[in-house]
Parts: sequence; structure tokens; C-alpha cells
Amino acid sequence: MPGKALSALVRAMRPRHWLKNGFVLAPAVFAGHAFDAPAMAKAVTVAAAFCLASSAGYLVNDVLDREADRNDPVKRFRPVASGELGIGTALSWAALMFAAAVAASLYQGALVVLALAGYVLLTLLYSVFLKSMPVVDVMVLATGFLIRLVAGALAIPVIISHWLIVCGFLLALLLAFGKRLPEAEQAGSRSPKYPLTFLHDVVTMLAGVTLVAYTLYTVAPDTTAKLGGSNALLLTVPLVLFGILRYLLLLHREGAQDPTATLFRDRPLLVAVVLWIITAGVIVYTSGGGR
Repeated sequence: MPGKALSALVRAMRPRHWLKNGFVLAPAVFAGHAFDAPAMAKAVTVAAAFCLASSAGYLVNDVLDREADRNDPVKRFRPVASGELGIGTALSWAALMFAAAVAASLYQGALVVLALAGYVLLTLLYSVFLKSMPVVDVMVLATGFLIRLVAGALAIPVIISHWLIVCGFLLALLLAFGKRLPEAEQAGSRSPKYPLTFLHDVVTMLAGVTLVAYTLYTVAPDTTAKLGGSNALLLTVPLVLFGILRYLLLLHREGAQDPTATLFRDRPLLVAVVLWIITAGVIVYTSGGGR
């Protein structure tokens, strides 16, 4: 493949969005397996499989959305919409990546394969017709994150906390509805039409509910039990509060359309996330969760 075509393919795969597949690693980390090499190897392999599957999904989505994307001031530069990447090439690579994702998950057990297959099916249904259905589109995206969490737990295997599931799902909903906010006024033919007032209300509600759910998670009996009776994880709540408020500020001030790009572009938000990871990690592994 020529260098220019390869560059277009890589951009269409959206590698920066692979960060979202970090959800796969969350069950292992919060169950105290971050320094368990065999367990983390399984989790990382499953995360890699989801990276391939998600990139394949982006390629299929871009092929289906190519006409609508050409009328969008930002999306018209996507490789498929701009003509840099041919339709046949995009679909061929999507098929190869889907196959590679399934192959990578085969060694992690039948349940992991089923979780990945469910994610792939959901992604395809979303790209074909679910993405045009208001509310359903966002629920589907959030469910994709939920499947990542479940797959990560199945790979170890470890029993995933119901609080972790709730927090992950709510955070995914917040980011998905937040992404719709700057798109509302220029929604394409295949995008759902949302009233701005509705999106503002929903984003505000989800921000508060997500913070409350995370706070309850830090002091829940099963969480403190894993940490040797300590509720030190409660100390991370201010970091989560700052992160949510900072994201809302960027969303209303700048129209933070891409949460991943926003994270890397905004230094205060990035610092808050890194500090949360470090602080939560230290608490987990000094309070008994990592032993």
C-alpha cells in the first residue's frame, strides 16, 4: 500500500480513540491485578482486539456516512469522504480487522468472543440505522463501553463490581450526549436531531448523577472490603468533580466535540485524569486491593 494511502487508512482507523478501550483494563486494575503479568496480558490482548474492532467499525461508518460527511465542515476531511481512501479498500480492511479482532479474542475464552461479537454486531447496527434514532443512538454507544467492561472482567476472570458498571455506563452517556451538543445545530441527514435545551438538561443531569454514583462507589461495602476496610478512595472524588466540571466548561465554552481530543488538548483536564489514575492506583495497592 502506497504511503499516502496507508496514511489515509491510519487516520480513518482513528487510533487516538483506542484510548476508549482502556475500559477493558478497568476491571483488572480495580480488582488489584495491575501488577499481575498473566492477568494484564489477557486484558491487554482483549483491549487490542477491541481496538481492531472499533477501527473496523469506524471504517464501515465512514463508508455509510460519506455523503453526509461531505456536507459537514469538519467531517468532510475524513479519508473516505474526501476520496483519499476508496470504498472498496475501506471495507476490505474493515473485514480484515474484524477477523483479526475475533482471532485475538479466541484465546481468551468463549465468553470473551461472545462479548466481542456482541460489540461488533452492535457497532454494525449502529452504523446502519440505530445512529439516526434519538436517545437510542447514545444508549447504544454507552452500551459499547459497558461491553468493554464486561469483556475485561471475563478475560481475567474477575467479578466486576456493579458500581463500576453503573459509573462506566453513566460516564459513557455523559460523554456521548456531550458530543451531541456542538453537533446539534448542524446535524446531518444520518444524525439524530436534538433540541439544544434537551441536550443541556441531559448533560447537566448526567454530570450530577455520574458524580453521585462514583461517590457511592468509593464508600460501597464491597469496595471498602476489597481495600481492607478503608474508604480512602473517597479522596479521589474531588479529582472526578474537577474533571467533570472542566469538561462541562470546555463543552459550553468551546464546543468540545471530541472527548478524546479534548482530553489531550486541555492540560488541566489531562492532569486531573492522570492524578486520578495515580491516586486511585496508590490507594488500591496500599489498602489491600493489590495483594
